[in-house]
Amino acid sequence: MLAAERLAGRDGVSRLTLDAVAAEAGVSKGGLLYHFSGKEDLIGAMVLRWIEDFERDVAGRLAREGAGAGRWVRAYVGATFEPEAGVQAAGEPVGILAAAATNRELLGELRRCYQKWQERMEDDGLDPALATLLRLAADGLWFSELFGLAPPSGELRAEVYRRMLSLASREEGA
Repeated sequence: MLAAERLAGRDGVSRLTLDAVAAEAGVSKGGLLYHFSGKEDLIGAMVLRWIEDFERDVAGRLAREGAGAGRWVRAYVGATFEPEAGVQAAGEPVGILAAAATNRELLGELRRCYQKWQERMEDDGLDPALATLLRLAADGLWFSELFGLAPPSGELRAEVYRRMLSLASREEGA
């Protein structure tokens, strides 16, 4: 799977074939097919890995957060803006790109996760509209960086992050 992520990240999703992944991994195509039933299975595993990495990052942040309103929102925003070292979640979502490019059905688990994350946002002690606004802003930053759509950088990016965390630290009704 790492070879597939490396290949797609370097050469683009359109170059993600079983033959190319096998060559990148230094295994036979049959060896690759022993672990994955086909390209869609491989891409699905890449999507699941991204989800697991992101959720592990959020969980680590939650463990360090104090109690109170907005802790889940802050963890989500933090995992989006500053992914933990060794977590590829925000930086290399090539599985998600591959799924979107090849078969949108492969995004089903991601959709379920986003629904669960949204429910956590709405039940985090903040005004649900504010929590949703912060999730959408974090997701928007992620997509703008992913596609190079004029993402903020430097001090502006840092200030956006600080303000989002500040908003997520407000008590309900404040």
